[in-house]
Amino acid sequence: MREMIKGSNVSLAALSENTDAVIVSLGWASPTGEGDADVSVLLLGANGKVRDDGDFYFYNNPVAADGSVQLLGKTPAVDGNEDRIGFDLTAVPSEVERIVLAASRYDGACFGELERVRLALADGGGEELLRFAIDDADTMSAIIFGELYRRAEEWKFRAVGQGYASGLAGLATDFGVDVDDDAAAEHVPDEAAEDTPTDPDPYPNPSLNPTEAAPSADGPGRQDGGDPVPRNGGVPVGQDGLPSVPSPRPAPRPAPAPALAAAPLRPDAGDRPGRAAARPRTAKKKITLPKAARRTLAENESWRDARLFPASALKSDRERETRATSVLLSVMAQVPEFGRRLTAAFGAPAGRMETFTEVTLPHGDSPRRPDGVIRVERAGKLWTALVETKTNGSALRAEQVQAYMDIAARRGYEAVITLSNDVALEGSPLVEVKIDKRRKHKVALWHLSWAEVAHQAQLLIRHEGVGNGAHAWLLQELLHYLRHENSGCHGFQNMGPAWVPVRNGIDDETLCQGDPRALEVVESWERLVRQVCLRLGGELGQKVLPVQRARRGVDPNALRGRLADRLCLDGRLQSELRIEGTPGVLAISADLRTGKLRTSIEIPAPEQGQPLSWAKRLVRRLDEAPADLHVETLVEGEAAGRRGTLERLRPEPADLLPKDPASRIAGFRLSLLKGMGSTRGNAESSFIRSVDDAAHRFYSTVVVHLDGTTPRRTPAKDGARTG
Repeated sequence: MREMIKGSNVSLAALSENTDAVIVSLGWASPTGEGDADVSVLLLGANGKVRDDGDFYFYNNPVAADGSVQLLGKTPAVDGNEDRIGFDLTAVPSEVERIVLAASRYDGACFGELERVRLALADGGGEELLRFAIDDADTMSAIIFGELYRRAEEWKFRAVGQGYASGLAGLATDFGVDVDDDAAAEHVPDEAAEDTPTDPDPYPNPSLNPTEAAPSADGPGRQDGGDPVPRNGGVPVGQDGLPSVPSPRPAPRPAPAPALAAAPLRPDAGDRPGRAAARPRTAKKKITLPKAARRTLAENESWRDARLFPASALKSDRERETRATSVLLSVMAQVPEFGRRLTAAFGAPAGRMETFTEVTLPHGDSPRRPDGVIRVERAGKLWTALVETKTNGSALRAEQVQAYMDIAARRGYEAVITLSNDVALEGSPLVEVKIDKRRKHKVALWHLSWAEVAHQAQLLIRHEGVGNGAHAWLLQELLHYLRHENSGCHGFQNMGPAWVPVRNGIDDETLCQGDPRALEVVESWERLVRQVCLRLGGELGQKVLPVQRARRGVDPNALRGRLADRLCLDGRLQSELRIEGTPGVLAISADLRTGKLRTSIEIPAPEQGQPLSWAKRLVRRLDEAPADLHVETLVEGEAAGRRGTLERLRPEPADLLPKDPASRIAGFRLSLLKGMGSTRGNAESSFIRSVDDAAHRFYSTVVVHLDGTTPRRTPAKDGARTG
């Protein structure tokens, strides 16, 4: 893997033979667990501008119609979160010479508030080829991480690391994207439109922050021997000191959409056949299932709806595996949005998909029969993946997966996909396989949980929509099958054999640090939290991710070891979830000594107003929350503030105010306590079910009543006092 420095460049072909498709990951970490950013991609022609607004890919236009670009969304990483982007470089139109990779923040935030801002690029087999760390983000609210560009019929990568103080709007307009905002037209001086830069600089935007680029591999001060190093300049601002172009960041759901609205093409965009004149967000309406339950014609409750995929007659795990594989693969092939959603993260191109089951492939003296095969055809090229499926508590067998990896390598297939109820952990594969490094063709090993499959189906049919009603019905039938008690596809459902001994050891204080059973419980807890995020996110239609606290370069296994030692000392399992649009992170704590689950959220104090008004407004907003909700005041410089149940505070909100009038209120903590299950499985009385229910109950009865995301209050010098 190559470590890039600012201004350096490298040929992708020199790093790997499998670069027709690549995945770029833009990552960062937030010290508070609340910071985030949005990625964007721009396809530029020879003039350094987009051909039209459809060449700008962002949160409202995530997928290119030709499959060349797809924003794959966020995924948790050891050192924060990563936003992945898939590129099929063979499908990029020939008139596109550069692909700009960028990210932007909003609401006045800048990248200097984040940590470990970085880019990574992997080939089609998932092997990481290069990394680029940006250490001087400072006040930039938008950053160009790097760019992919053509040179002599090959693709190269350049590390850029330069930014804009004017955010996404400045980034977009600088490369020729129309920002449809009347206010912008009123604030931008007329001479700004007339003073068009003619410098051949690849980044002529005057809002780029001053940065000295490092010498490239092709010569000092030049890139590829022909392109000058990006130059610098100032940021145009209005009278209030803010950037003159407003940010197009949309309001949180369900508010309508962003300011990057449909607009006619610019006069210099040209008329290209087959390309829409409007922006991608104006595509035809997609179909989602109605929220209201339809009326039934059944005479009584014993009548059951006929189902496309029946599950009640399944009697063995083998039958369940065969049925589940066939059901899933058939729906993937028939619903393009769903099939693409599951395979894009594995490096598959956008194209015609066919799926097969029980395929016989030669392997030594005895042929092998993988559970399924996925093939995607694009431009005469095939992408092929073997599928191995497990249901119920069946575990993946290393020797079986190894055989499929060997078969895929010999036959030139791209991937092996395992599918089970288990959840893969960062840096800890479910099965260990050996890779023959002498082979030029490399095969990627990927894992899917049945919970992830259900999550993606639910997002499409409940929130994002699909192309037609038949596709929505197929996804609904798939989701009903996966949730059937006899399907065996229920996701992570067992805390493992170490659960009971660890709980007993905590109760009688005999569990010692370094006990491997504690590590097993910590790993099971991490899997459970990831699954809770999937289920909650599928129901809400929002991003729900576990908050990562590890620093860059920390081995995830070493981090789990420290968490296991902490479990032995205080008997607690803890985690935090970040839910899009909420004012704080949702914390979950399981105290194995007391058998209690605590779900809580900390919300910052408002920027304006008096403390008594804050307390009254908070209690009023929580009018429908459970009476046993605990409310605690967070006071700066004090370990604990005043607290009480919502039932007691409703008539007297002033009881939340500190006794000392000089104390400054930083915020409030809301908590619910409930008993946790004792069994390790997935029964009604199980620990897994109790954690899942606690997270859903806390969100639906408490968090849903709070205001949306608000910036954390920065106390003034003479801050708000309680007097």
